[in-house]
Amino acid sequence: MQYAIVDIETTGTYAAANSITEISIHIFDGGKIVEVFETLINPQKPIPRYIQSFTGITNEMVRNAPSFDEVAENIYKCLKGKVFVAHNVNFDYSFIKSHLGSAGYDFTEKKLCTVRLSRKIFPGFASYSLGNLCHSLGITLHNRHRAGGDAAATVIVFKKLLAADTQNQINNSLRRDSKEQVLPPNLSENDFAKLPSQPGVYYFHNNKGKVIYVGKALNIRKRVNSHFSNNSASRQKQHFIKHTHSISYQPCATELMACILESAEIKKLWPVFNLSQKRREDVYGFFSYTDQNGYIRLAIEKNKQHLKPIYRFHYLAEGQAIMRRLTKEFELCYKLCSLQKGNQVCAGLTDKTCCGACEKKENPKDYNERVQRAIHSLNVQPSFVIVEDSCNPFEQACVLVWDGKFYGMGSVPNDKDPVDMMVLKDFIKPLKESSFTHNLVLNYASRFPAKVKILNPGSILKPDQLPLQETFNIQTSIF
Repeated sequence: MQYAIVDIETTGTYAAANSITEISIHIFDGGKIVEVFETLINPQKPIPRYIQSFTGITNEMVRNAPSFDEVAENIYKCLKGKVFVAHNVNFDYSFIKSHLGSAGYDFTEKKLCTVRLSRKIFPGFASYSLGNLCHSLGITLHNRHRAGGDAAATVIVFKKLLAADTQNQINNSLRRDSKEQVLPPNLSENDFAKLPSQPGVYYFHNNKGKVIYVGKALNIRKRVNSHFSNNSASRQKQHFIKHTHSISYQPCATELMACILESAEIKKLWPVFNLSQKRREDVYGFFSYTDQNGYIRLAIEKNKQHLKPIYRFHYLAEGQAIMRRLTKEFELCYKLCSLQKGNQVCAGLTDKTCCGACEKKENPKDYNERVQRAIHSLNVQPSFVIVEDSCNPFEQACVLVWDGKFYGMGSVPNDKDPVDMMVLKDFIKPLKESSFTHNLVLNYASRFPAKVKILNPGSILKPDQLPLQETFNIQTSIF
C-alpha cells in the first residue's frame, strides 16, 4: 500500500472561496519516501497580509509560480490510487478535491488523519497540533508553516504511528464503515456512536465545552453524520471540523418539537456558527387612544417598556393584515386605524366599510362600541393542543397553544386525556414564544387539522395557573 502524505498552504480556511499557495506531496511506501512533488502555486488572488505573516509566502513569491490548473494533472497522478494522509486531513483533502474538481478531475481516494490516529495510538498528550505533537514525540520540525516542512514532519509522525500501531488502528480506520475518515480530528468516534436515531436537537461544543452550533433533526445520528460526510467545501463545514470537540443532544418526541426546541436554544445560547434565527425580533403591538373628537383610534407601534399593547404580534405586515381584517369585519375607519394617512378620501368610505367616523358623520359612541368589540375579538383566540404519536409508544406528543399563542410542549401518557388542562399541567413545560415558533406552530396546525384538539371548554385551569418555569428544562447528554 502506498500513502500520499500531503500538506498545503492556502489563502484562507475553506476551499469554496480560497486558493492553494503551496503544496507538498511525499509518496511513502510504508518504509521509505519514493517520490516527492512540491511547488508554490499562484492563487490568482492576493494573499491576505496575516496569511503572509503566518506562512512567509508573499505575493511576490507566487507571482511567477504555476496556477493550480497547470499542475493539476501532476497532482492527480501523484495522489491517484494512494491513501491520502495529512494532519487534520479533511482540511487539505477538501481543498485538493475542490480544486481538482474544478480542473476536471474526479478525486475520491481514501484518507487518514494523523491527528485522529495520534489520539488513538499515542493517547494522553496535552495537544495534538503538529508542532506540539512533534515536540511530544521528539521530532525536530523544520520550516514550520511551509508545506514542505510540515509534510516532512507528518511523514515522520506517520512512520511512528505505523510502528506503534499494535491494535491495527490504521487498517481499521480505512474500513468502509469507519467514521475515522470523516469525523473532526478532535471528536471521538465513540461519541458519534452514542447518538440516537430519533428526532431531537443536537449541540456541537468547542474545546471549552461552549455550544457553537445547534441543529434539529428527524434522525439525530444521520443528520450529524451528514455535516461531516458530505463533500462540501463551505466555510461552515471547515468550522465544524476545526472547532467541534464534543456533541450533546436532546431527544424530542416529534420533528415539530425538535424544530421548536432548536429555535428556543438558538435564541438562548446564541451559538457562533448558527446564522439563521439570530435576528433580534422587533415585536409590535396595537395601541389605542381617544382623540380630541372622542373617537377611539388604533395604532401599530413597536412595543415599549412603559406601554401595554392591546395585542402583540411579531411582524409589521402581520399586524397590518390583522388591522385590515378588523376594519372590514367591524366596519371601522381606515384613517382611525392607521391604515391610511393624508387628506385623501377614506378608502373605507369608497368600499362602504367605513360609516363616516373620519368625517364626523358617525356618533363617537356608536363607533367606539364597534372598536371595543374588535379589541375584544383579538383576545378571543383559539386554545388547542396539537397531538401526535410520539417515538415513545406509551406517550402522546402535545404542543399547547393558548389564546392563539404558543405556550409549551410535552408528552402525555396514552391513558391520559391531552385536552384536559388538569392533565396538561403535569406534563406541559412552558417555552418562550418567538416569531419563528409562533408561525411554525400555527402553520403546522393549519396543515394538519386532524392533529388539532380543541381544549375542553369547561376547563378551569389556565396556563397562568401552571407551575412557573421560565425555560424548558433541558437534560442534555454530553459526552
